[in-house]
Amino acid sequence: MTVRIVIADDEDLVRTGLRVILESEPGLTVVGEAADGAEVVPVVRRERPDIVLMDVRMPALDGIQATRRLVAMDEPPKVLVVTTFENDDHVYDALRAGADGFLLKRTRPDELVRAVKLVAAGETLLFPAAIRTLAGRRPTVRVPGVDRLTGREGDVLRLMARGLNNGEIAAELTLGQETVKTHVGNVLAKLGVRDRTQAVIAAYESGFVSPR
Repeated sequence: MTVRIVIADDEDLVRTGLRVILESEPGLTVVGEAADGAEVVPVVRRERPDIVLMDVRMPALDGIQATRRLVAMDEPPKVLVVTTFENDDHVYDALRAGADGFLLKRTRPDELVRAVKLVAAGETLLFPAAIRTLAGRRPTVRVPGVDRLTGREGDVLRLMARGLNNGEIAAELTLGQETVKTHVGNVLAKLGVRDRTQAVIAAYESGFVSPR
């Protein structure tokens, strides 16, 4: 199955470079480009990509607002933020808006390809240290649903915040992977979030997990 990709970046050179890297890999194809966040939604509606590579800082409409618009669509694509600085509050805001992960623009070509394939397969790109650093700058807020987590679901969420995948969580808690998968699903449902990244952000924002 071919992964369809849209690239949104205000720099022509960046878009061209990303296109060359991605289209050199079998199974990946770039079906559209946007030079500004305001152009992304029309391109996505027309091309129906699986993934959007989204720059955060763009002139007319930034990647954060563009991500919010994409996530609100009936069949939203995955959004992978591509940024220059990992410790950038804009990255955190884009993740809060619904992005499935982020990559640095200095990422090696093979890592870019791997990340795109992971996200296309339904995984999220979670960088615990970076999210912890960014979350530590924000005040604690009330997050509905945190108080409804069971003890075991809380354990799972804490391990998710450390960046562990289902298999690693299963080994840590001596549980079956299907059981962990069920707990993860319950955590997402109770927090009202769509993926692990959003769950981890909610854990930090609510103070359930301390960024310090």
